[in-house]
Amino acid sequence: MEHAIATASTPLISSTGSCCCGNGAKVAEDTRRPAPIAGTFELIDHFGQPVNQSSYGDRHLLIFFGFTHCAVVCPRELAKLGRALDLLGPLASRLQPLYITVDPARDDPGAMHRFLERFPGGFVGLTGSMEQIAAAKKSFRVFAEPVEDPMAPGGYVVPHTAFTYLMGPGGRYETHFPEILSAEDLAEKLRAHLGLTASHT
Repeated sequence: MEHAIATASTPLISSTGSCCCGNGAKVAEDTRRPAPIAGTFELIDHFGQPVNQSSYGDRHLLIFFGFTHCAVVCPRELAKLGRALDLLGPLASRLQPLYITVDPARDDPGAMHRFLERFPGGFVGLTGSMEQIAAAKKSFRVFAEPVEDPMAPGGYVVPHTAFTYLMGPGGRYETHFPEILSAEDLAEKLRAHLGLTASHT
């Protein structure tokens, strides 16, 4: 089933990004210039500990939004991101990959932990209350809304923005990457960003 959602309030804006559904369906995109990303959050990690954008010291944050019942896009992207991190070698230690749920009703810390064990890269899952997730989505200008789907677990999927965000230490927005990038291209871009940061420290 294809879902088209295009409103004036659609948060994230780019000509190269997209939104994804649990079955891989696309939703329409807004092509206006993106506003700055605040990159703040107050959530719970998959170990049950409260965290925010400053909880990871001097590491950069590599952030992807999704949900554990996602059938196609999230598993594909998490596997690709894990591969990109592997290609970085020792440089990957300067990154903390995070997976923020857009489905907190089903994704408690335990569900996030079990789901992410399937993927490489050392992702930490983040969840929280509906209000906390709504605030995180707004901060990153992420679109995500439940859509009924009788074929999906629980009877619904959650189409969502499929960008990967690179945040500097403390949650400073640096850039975002579209899902069309390969693991090799993503690793190259991450290496360039991390090298540029190092040259200015």
